[in-house]
Amino acid sequence: MSDILEFENVTFAYAGRPPSLNDVSFKIERGKKLAIVGPNGAGKTTLLLMCNGTLQPDSGEVRVNGEHIHYDKAGLRKVRSKVGLVFQNSDSQIFAPSVYTDVAFGPANLHLDAAEIESRVHDAIFAVGLSGYEKRPPHHLSGGEKKRVAIAGILAMKPDILVADEPTASLDPATAAEIMDLLDELHEDGTTIILSTHDVELAYSWADEVLLLAGGKLLHHGTTEEVFTDDDLMLKARLTAPALLNLYTELVKHEILPDNRPPKGVPEMMQLIEGSFEGNIGTIYTADTDKYDEESLRALVAEKNCNKGAMGTRSKKLCFTAGISLDYTYGVIDKAMLAALLGQDTLILTCGGMLDRVAYRVKMFEEAGGTAIKVVRI
Repeated sequence: MSDILEFENVTFAYAGRPPSLNDVSFKIERGKKLAIVGPNGAGKTTLLLMCNGTLQPDSGEVRVNGEHIHYDKAGLRKVRSKVGLVFQNSDSQIFAPSVYTDVAFGPANLHLDAAEIESRVHDAIFAVGLSGYEKRPPHHLSGGEKKRVAIAGILAMKPDILVADEPTASLDPATAAEIMDLLDELHEDGTTIILSTHDVELAYSWADEVLLLAGGKLLHHGTTEEVFTDDDLMLKARLTAPALLNLYTELVKHEILPDNRPPKGVPEMMQLIEGSFEGNIGTIYTADTDKYDEESLRALVAEKNCNKGAMGTRSKKLCFTAGISLDYTYGVIDKAMLAALLGQDTLILTCGGMLDRVAYRVKMFEEAGGTAIKVVRI
């Protein structure tokens, strides 16, 4: 895969302050999910603001798709059509008199036709769970609702890279999980996702790679396992390892579990603790909702008569209009795997690249612990 974003010896300091970024260099491959992790004041937000030209380095260069960012009007317009930025403070991003017009602002500036703008806006608003809010003034919304409006505005742009500063801040746990599922959906469609967070649990479970910052310096760029299992790195960054990894480490020290590949999620941990499951293992069925209308989808759900989950905006929208009540709307694959270990079947309704993602996640689970779960595409 080609590099989509490059920082080369980037240094930046706000007026009268020490450098927020100090000689930072890294490359991100196209299609990756990257978490930028570090304590408060590490330089995470400053780095993200460099990605779309909001801030210009004092020295060094930032390249998008191999091209240097040009900081004139034309250059910034070009880079911002490719790199969408969701600010941590939603009030910095929302300005229009209604939710609909705010989300429509970006697509309208791409000079799309009216039908395409309307389609993108409605899909983005539905995706973040704000259907019915189209006419509401954003300043009347809660902090969490404003965050979702800001994310919807970027989703409607369909950027090559989505950069999000603390995207789950001020959201309740269920909505935060739905936002992360939404980012996964965008990733499956080919979008490179970069987010900042001090939530090591989120970074460990979600990201392919981690960029660890402290004091404006890059401490390490590597896989989640490399970063979060390195005690020295965690100490330098003033962070603690994810709870799941801490539990795994303690169980290994007490020789309760073998020193093997660390679990990525709860299903893997269950499998390590229980060993290979020899009882009845449930099946995960997947169905491509693009091949169904409302009536045929209802018939399928009635025929299978098992746990039901949906992934992706189009699939969730179809289930909603078809009046299908879902058991799982976020964390669907892990919940389906846990159900399978308990002998229960699950039907996952999704489409596009998310179909392959189900099979891939289950394959990784099997390779980690040896328990095979059958995935059947209907």
